[in-house]
Amino acid sequence: METATGTAQELHDRPFTWARTVARCEVTRPALVLGSTQQEPPPLPTGVELARRRSGGGAVLVTPGGQLWLDVDVPAGDDLWDHDVGRSFWWLGDAWARALADVGVGEAVVHRGGLERRPWSSQVCFAGLGPGEVTVGRRKVVGISQRRWREGARFHCAALLTWDPVAVVAALGLPDEAATDVAMTAMAVDPAIADDLVQAFLRYAAAPCSSSTD
Repeated sequence: METATGTAQELHDRPFTWARTVARCEVTRPALVLGSTQQEPPPLPTGVELARRRSGGGAVLVTPGGQLWLDVDVPAGDDLWDHDVGRSFWWLGDAWARALADVGVGEAVVHRGGLERRPWSSQVCFAGLGPGEVTVGRRKVVGISQRRWREGARFHCAALLTWDPVAVVAALGLPDEAATDVAMTAMAVDPAIADDLVQAFLRYAAAPCSSSTD
């Protein structure tokens, strides 16, 4: 376990560790983080930087204290490594779901299907649902994306501590009605449980349940 602090771009540009590692990433300034294939949006609101990650999916608006961002590095050949890209997320989703239950966020469900598209999901990460991502009452709580190398994979995980669909939609220059559409696709957890959630996640990530790749 390590902690990394910096701008969103600096955090996304961190080198791969080549060992099983969890890094808690703390951003110093607000940023709109685009997926690898997204087009740049119109000029951003004052004080919001633009960053890009090299994994797919829609955009995430990150702010200091606004999300619990954990990067998980898994080297190829590790017990947690899976050549199946979709299935490789499952154990991670299981760890998040079990950790959420430990801190009192029950009924968490790990998505084991393919990419589930919804209105605006190509633009907004938390409007869609991908393998291993975790929902509560059909609302996404934990988003996960993955970057793979021959030598291993990095999973970007974000559990929302705040959810402001209006700000996300405005930053992307989407129509106002998009905020209404995406408002119910995600939910935040209480920021007061963030530290306990990290500790619970570390326990289950270190010893994932055997059913995660069944």
